[in-house]
Amino acid sequence: MSSKTRNLIDENVRPSTTILLLAWPVFVEQVLSTLVHSVDTAMVGSLGAVATAAVSISGSPMMLINGIVMSFGMGFTALIARMVGAQNYERANSLIRQALTTVLMLGIPMALICFALSEKIPMWMGAEPDVLVLAAGYNRIMAYGMLFRTLTMVLSAIYRGYGDTKTPMLINTAVNLANVVGNYFLIYEPHDVTVFGNTFHVWGAGWGVNGAAASTSGTIAIGAIILLVMTFTRDTKLKISMKDSFKLVKEDMQAVTKISIPLMGERFVMGAASVVIASTVASLGTIAVASNSLASTIESFCFMPGFAFASAATTLTGQSLGAERPDLGERYVATCIKMATVIMLVGSILMAIFSPQIISLFTPDAQVIKTGSELVKLLATIQVPYIISQIHSGALRGAGDTRIPFYITLASMWGVRVVGATIFIRVLGLGIHWVIVAMNTDNVVRMILFWLRYKRGAWKELRF
Repeated sequence: MSSKTRNLIDENVRPSTTILLLAWPVFVEQVLSTLVHSVDTAMVGSLGAVATAAVSISGSPMMLINGIVMSFGMGFTALIARMVGAQNYERANSLIRQALTTVLMLGIPMALICFALSEKIPMWMGAEPDVLVLAAGYNRIMAYGMLFRTLTMVLSAIYRGYGDTKTPMLINTAVNLANVVGNYFLIYEPHDVTVFGNTFHVWGAGWGVNGAAASTSGTIAIGAIILLVMTFTRDTKLKISMKDSFKLVKEDMQAVTKISIPLMGERFVMGAASVVIASTVASLGTIAVASNSLASTIESFCFMPGFAFASAATTLTGQSLGAERPDLGERYVATCIKMATVIMLVGSILMAIFSPQIISLFTPDAQVIKTGSELVKLLATIQVPYIISQIHSGALRGAGDTRIPFYITLASMWGVRVVGATIFIRVLGLGIHWVIVAMNTDNVVRMILFWLRYKRGAWKELRF
């Protein structure tokens, strides 16, 4: 582990200092990953609409599969953070060894399943014949990297549980940048490039969509191996050894499963709701779909501080409980909310003011710019409630309290967002703006329910 890996619980250090130490690398990682993903998408897009569709059509099922892995990663994160807070490094080391065993047990079967279903998944998603051929090849190559993707997600989550957010940031950022370089050489045919009047011949494999998959799988594998080597070689209390047992411990795996299963359900519920909402939006026509898509893309940048502060709340709550100082955990969460509220308030105002200009960066269509900017303004009103709900949810995850939050997400996403959007659009015949109203209402409801669950304090009594 990194030299920065340590017990962060220290009441002599200002909570804001500790929170920033954890949050800023996560935020930077999210921003850079999103920017690089946009470049990645554009590079594939340059091959044409069929190539873009081939890469994107299997996205939703793959997100559900990745959600399973992330859920187990969060289970180990919560337990390891608690062990670090208690300075029980022996059990923390045991948990990371069990996490690696779990990666093998999950990653290899998932890779085989994805390979076997490489053609079936895009077929089920309704791919046209020309898209289907490319998508199947892309999925097969991506399946080779599934084990390494699993390893990266789990180890990154564990590092954050240890309090080391810089290492995942640096490695995942390097992986994303390397992917762009790999794309350049593997996607395109050999070609000439002119720079400052000088022409250079650049080699290219010309693999097209398959080149994008090969670059992604290859760079993910390299990043995963680096993370794994660091886990064994860094000279800290949390270094593990091949001499130690990697056998699963029944009590530990029961605890991990107890935390992780509701998280899996939560991700499935949210993914399924997104599919229904997308179908509802599609019924409104092309302008509505394009406007909603661009508005959601812009909003995703505002989600990043929420993820960063929620990640900090997860780690600090777990470590506080491990140190038997839930009062410190409450201080950290309260400070997270204050800091995030200020940041999101400023971000919301900027979103609202500059929404037409931002939308116009993505499309020249006047109607899409008009409608999209109106949607962004509506979304701007919900950013503060959204981040408060994320922080409380993150704190509950850090404590291992995931069952009731799953029920909250299920009830609110489907009972408010999906039902609301369906009634507004399919029953009352209203426009795309009312889909955003349903989404905003859902976020407010979840904010209130997560706050009530957190204030009840049951998370302080959980034992693992």
